[in-house]
Amino acid sequence: MSFAGKQAIVTGAGSGIGAALCRALVGAGAHVVCTDIDGEAAERTAAALGGGARAARLDVTDAGAVQAVVDDVVDRAGRLDLMFNNAGICWGGDTELLTLDQWNTIIDINLRGVVHGVVAAYPLMLRQGHGHIVNTASMAGLAAAGQITSYVTTKHAVVGLSMALRSEAVPRGVGVLVVCPAAVETPILDKGAIGGFVGRDYFLQTQGGRPYDADRLAQDILRAVEKNKAILVKPRIARVQWLFARMAPTLLNRMSMRFIEGQRAKQVEARAKVL
Repeated sequence: MSFAGKQAIVTGAGSGIGAALCRALVGAGAHVVCTDIDGEAAERTAAALGGGARAARLDVTDAGAVQAVVDDVVDRAGRLDLMFNNAGICWGGDTELLTLDQWNTIIDINLRGVVHGVVAAYPLMLRQGHGHIVNTASMAGLAAAGQITSYVTTKHAVVGLSMALRSEAVPRGVGVLVVCPAAVETPILDKGAIGGFVGRDYFLQTQGGRPYDADRLAQDILRAVEKNKAILVKPRIARVQWLFARMAPTLLNRMSMRFIEGQRAKQVEARAKVL
């Protein structure tokens, strides 16, 4: 599969994996709409890529707005080849500290945002007889861990949605890929902290202390699309963790308990120093 001339939409393109996907797609010859709730960030991503990209402010929790972006691409180009549902956030901290508003926010962005992208793009791709939907989940969508409970919840849902949709879509000419990386060097590592939670420390301890490079992941994603893969798990250590989660889920849960207790002790100590 060649990406030259393909029409693509990327959500969450203002930074991180989304921005890296835009760079990879334009580098491969695609025409990309870089979207983000931060319109200025989307503009910066697109401006750095020249004529192969343009920007649009998009709140993925607004189904009508997502549909409008898809319709605009079709009006201009006559088709949509690639839909990357990538926008997401993470809350980190003990579950009892999460408010209902925070639960609703992460569900609206991480899950409903993907649903809105699917609802807008999938029927169109069926009519076209071709297309590819790529949903960004996480290793947290394959193996549960404490202190990121709301994130785990939404990412498991995205994995389930993607695999179920794929079983319908592929025989009808539409590809579906779900991306499940472990920690990637993106702003999400340093956001969403609650009650002393330190996201970078938490995620990197599970990955040998080194985040995966977003541009490298973007290239991995494009290769997975070319091969019409169902699921992409990166880096190698994440594939080992995935296997462990399937073969020994109870043992993995016990290990998670010990890890979380250690994290909580650090958080209590950090809060005490502040006080």
